[in-house]
Amino acid sequence: MSQALFYVLEPTSPTASQEGLLKFVCQLAHYYYSENARVYILSDNKEQALLIDEILWRSDISEFTPHNLIGEGPKSGSPIEIGWGTLRASGRRHVLINLAQEVATFAVSFAQVVDFVPCEEKSKQHARERYKIYRNAGRAMQTETLK
Repeated sequence: MSQALFYVLEPTSPTASQEGLLKFVCQLAHYYYSENARVYILSDNKEQALLIDEILWRSDISEFTPHNLIGEGPKSGSPIEIGWGTLRASGRRHVLINLAQEVATFAVSFAQVVDFVPCEEKSKQHARERYKIYRNAGRAMQTETLK
């Protein structure tokens, strides 16, 4: 059964800031990579995708995670691919890490979706809508609070 994991961001958590969240996303991507999963990080926009790319490049060599921006790198993409908007991942991917406000129409092709519930009320509402869509699609739902 496909799964959706929502991380609830607490205002006092280091992940509540944009930079803290993006570092956490990079750590998640590295974790899934170490588990031999292919990951697609769907950014909210191109600027955010470039920031994630930069954070991954600055990682310690022992935690290097092969990655590329969508349209760059090998034809089938590297283990971690970063995109935005309606750009789809190259090849088959196991995990979608969603930072976009809207549900990606192609989310159904991933065995696992990781999503976030931000602190801001308007963004929380978007997260609730994504949660409903994933649940109605039959995904096993799980939430964790990041403190």
